Amino acid sequence: MSETATQRISTCTVTDAGPCLKKLRIEVPADVVTERIDESLDALVSEAALPGFRKGHAPRSLLKKRFGDSVRSETKNQLVSSAYSEAIEEHNLKVVGSPISESLPDAELEAGKPLIFEVDVEVLPQFDMPELDKLAIKKPKFELDDMAVADEIEKICLAEGDLEERESPEAGDYISGHGIMKAGETVIHDIPGAVVQMPKEAEGMILGVLVSDFAKQLGKPKAGDEVTIKTKGPEHHEVEAVRDQDLVITFKVDRIDRIIPAKLEDLLERMGMEKREQLEDAIKNRIEQRAHVEQQMLMRQQVASHLLKNVEMELPKRLTAQQAERMLGRKRAELMYRGVDQMEIEKNIAALRQASAGEAIRETKLFFILQKVAEDRGVQIQQAEIEGAIAQMAFRQGVRPEQLRQYLIQNKQIGTVVQQVLEHKALDSIISTAEVEEVSTADWEAFVKSQKDA
Repeated sequence: MSETATQRISTCTVTDAGPCLKKLRIEVPADVVTERIDESLDALVSEAALPGFRKGHAPRSLLKKRFGDSVRSETKNQLVSSAYSEAIEEHNLKVVGSPISESLPDAELEAGKPLIFEVDVEVLPQFDMPELDKLAIKKPKFELDDMAVADEIEKICLAEGDLEERESPEAGDYISGHGIMKAGETVIHDIPGAVVQMPKEAEGMILGVLVSDFAKQLGKPKAGDEVTIKTKGPEHHEVEAVRDQDLVITFKVDRIDRIIPAKLEDLLERMGMEKREQLEDAIKNRIEQRAHVEQQMLMRQQVASHLLKNVEMELPKRLTAQQAERMLGRKRAELMYRGVDQMEIEKNIAALRQASAGEAIRETKLFFILQKVAEDRGVQIQQAEIEGAIAQMAFRQGVRPEQLRQYLIQNKQIGTVVQQVLEHKALDSIISTAEVEEVSTADWEAFVKSQKDA
């Protein structure tokens, strides 16, 4: 029996196994199993070249004896893949995450016998959307003051400053060295050239993990010293080996540096400017652009909050490592888009790794909702929009777009940017039909407080 586009190789029954969980019982009939094993052996006979035999002339019985196990294993994998794809297509299942099967490893493939196995798959949740036209949204007015400009100049001077090696660290100094993170005897990270910042308060970050008493454990090491930091791995860390583990981090200090801010006159010369006023005008323009991004973000947050409060759904029970990783990637892309500096981004990501299960569930729920909003409203994205988002992120990070693109590709974060663009457009499509009220800073702060107290 040769398979055609209309012929199936399997049958499948689907039953509910929990919230967003389906159990698939798949059966490949005996005649199909026999035929596929024979086809695989025929292919092996025609290609095999054994010592003493011409290519394609080795005895079938000899090949079956020598390669039978590998032939059955490969044929089983092919049948399972095809049968699973058929089941998903036939029942129109929108699968999220990877399928799980306890019975498949023990299922034997034998000629003359059917192949039967069960698979558990998580699927997209089903839910109803609330009315989204004419939502009431507040937009905080942008109010630029001299203090904001002065703060920005201070940040630029710091970013353009020089490193001065120190003997002993103070708050804000940078300590570089060799960091090793272990859970028991398992090495999770081994990073020469790692950098940590001497915390200004008790809490601090090392190798991507927040430590509540970091300042106390770190002390004030000097070059050549080795310090040991102990902490508990976050429950929702994207690296499974870190989750809920007792972590031991050793850090061998190579050097300690302090950033000495660049002098204003030197900064002006580097930028080809003659007067402070020129720099202030450029900064005002940058702040205005950033303020527009912040305004849009705050309006999007209101829409997201409304959706989360007004959509009821059951979520898949397993919050997989991929989902945790997506949550962190989404946050990282958002912070880069807003122009937050790299060290601050890493602190935010480390804090998010410590987030409660409720935060992980919230992010997953919002992901599913925005997918449906985009689908219902016909939201589509173009390659030019993705390139534009990368260019904006690069501008706010002070790097070239191509450099950032390569970073995103190497760290497998391009997909996160694509998802971010889609979600922004989905939220903006709702904002476009909303009733937007522009409010003063004082009124906005009062509104935010009322939302927290609610």
